[in-house]
Amino acid sequence: MQNREVIIIGGGMVGALTALLLARQGDIIHLVEKTPCTTPSADEIFDLRVSAFSAQSKNLLEQAGVWEQIPANRLCAYRGLQTWEKGSARLKFDSADIGIDALGYIAENRWIQAVLWQALKELDNVTFHENRQVNSITNADSGVSINLDNNTQISADLLIACDGANSTVRQLLNIGITAWDYRQQCMLINIKTNRGQQDITWQEFRETGPCAFLPLADNNASLVWYHHPLKINQLKSLSNAQLKEVIKAEFASLDFDFEVQDKGSFPLTRRHAQRYYKGVCVLLGDAAHTINPLAGQGVNLGFKDVECLVDLLHNSSDLPLQSILKRYENRRKPANLLMQTAMDVFYKGSKCELSSVRLLRKGILGLAQNSGVLKNRVMKYAMGLQ
Repeated sequence: MQNREVIIIGGGMVGALTALLLARQGDIIHLVEKTPCTTPSADEIFDLRVSAFSAQSKNLLEQAGVWEQIPANRLCAYRGLQTWEKGSARLKFDSADIGIDALGYIAENRWIQAVLWQALKELDNVTFHENRQVNSITNADSGVSINLDNNTQISADLLIACDGANSTVRQLLNIGITAWDYRQQCMLINIKTNRGQQDITWQEFRETGPCAFLPLADNNASLVWYHHPLKINQLKSLSNAQLKEVIKAEFASLDFDFEVQDKGSFPLTRRHAQRYYKGVCVLLGDAAHTINPLAGQGVNLGFKDVECLVDLLHNSSDLPLQSILKRYENRRKPANLLMQTAMDVFYKGSKCELSSVRLLRKGILGLAQNSGVLKNRVMKYAMGLQ
């Protein structure tokens, strides 16, 4: 069936990309968003919420026709990735090793969302329901209808839930989740450095959790600091000048001067929906799964969900809709679970203080650095190129 009528709940990066790709295929889209998107200014300070977009995610944004709309001064290509345990040798990845220009790109989430919304606003087959929330869902094999909080009713062939980790749709559909708290928080600290734009992102593992550096455009950067909640709350209470001194004393070593611009934090929680669809309603992105942000794969997994579902809807249109949704679940649920599990094993292993485990970790990093073809295959997989 072509030109489906589709309701998309949630207009963040995953929801907006889904809406744009389906709308460009001719589907009739109803986009429901409780917090409308506004286009930021290109000279504002950098937002705390940034993501590392893989080569495949960049390809999807190019396919949607929006990549070139991101201002150059808000986009940072990174060509190197390094990781190590404190006191050990570094495992280094370099884009030159696999013959490409960059391993990925770091950009603010709000800018990706903004350029997607700008493109959606130009389309006649997209209807926006802004400042609205879903109150109820009637879900059947033959179609779906929703009631919004202003008593508007919308009926469609398919509902796609992209409404985040605390998905209202998932709850209204009574889809259970498997979840646990990592009992840690992640602090984000935006800084302005005394250097030009850098192109290497790195992560140092410690017993208290990782410390990471993400280069941003120009001389900006984001520091990522994992620690227990009490420590993070203490850090958040400091002035920017006080926080700078603590970073210099306790964070991974930085070989440049800097000034703190902004700071914030969030708890680390894993969630995974027990099923990805029900009737003609389907979950994408954080509504279906959240992952430890250790390797920056959250948004990239969400974009892989988008790519898979859009491809199935386009190329398997002769199948019943529920068969398409089942195929989507069979492809994406095991892949997402595998990435979640791998990150959990890596995360928990990195925090173990047993000397034997620490020696094993250092040995594995050393072997990985010299593994040649295997290391490059891992790099390509993380970038979505395999």
